[in-house]
Amino acid sequence: MSSSTLNERSALRDQAQRHGLGARLTWLHLVSRQVPAALAIMAALAVVLNIGARLNWYSGDGALVQQVPVLLEAGAVVVIAVSTRSPFGEVELANGRLLPGLRLGTVLALTAAAMGLMAAGMIGVHLPDGGAALARNTAGMTGIGLITATILGGAMAWVGPVAYAAITEYALSASWQSPLIWAARPPHDRGAVLCAAAVFVVGVVLITVRGPRNTVRE
Repeated sequence: MSSSTLNERSALRDQAQRHGLGARLTWLHLVSRQVPAALAIMAALAVVLNIGARLNWYSGDGALVQQVPVLLEAGAVVVIAVSTRSPFGEVELANGRLLPGLRLGTVLALTAAAMGLMAAGMIGVHLPDGGAALARNTAGMTGIGLITATILGGAMAWVGPVAYAAITEYALSASWQSPLIWAARPPHDRGAVLCAAAVFVVGVVLITVRGPRNTVRE
């Protein structure tokens, strides 16, 4: 057997080992962030969304019609935000050269899953603002949660989305018109869409580059 053939086989073996290691690291990262549990919770929220529509929670013209879906969307976002928490702290930071990519992939995957599951929860039922508002609200509040994670840490990342949801609940009752409260605006309000998109992008960039703040609890 020629030396070139041996070198080629060795290179292929090394490449396979690197791919296997990368897949294992990715899986460990997802498990450490409680991604399976996060998906289960978001699926449960989607079921509640569907059941609420069948029970006519969203019928009529009052503020409650929009308030309940916003609360369910906020619940899904809280799950995404808290999943940024690292159980390894400084050890992971010292050894995790792949962390930025893993953070980015995890956040985008969970956000897409939240949108997809909540959209699935709309199958066969009617929501007043439809899927466009659902996607906008989920993305924007996710950005708030990610920004909160970089400031307060992953364990406290729920604070931002919950506070925003509370403000939105009042805004819906008081008929506020600001695009900054995008969840209280009609689904095709361009200003609201731009605000939500900008906050989401900022949150994704911060969590990818900086990660969640390390606290004593983490």
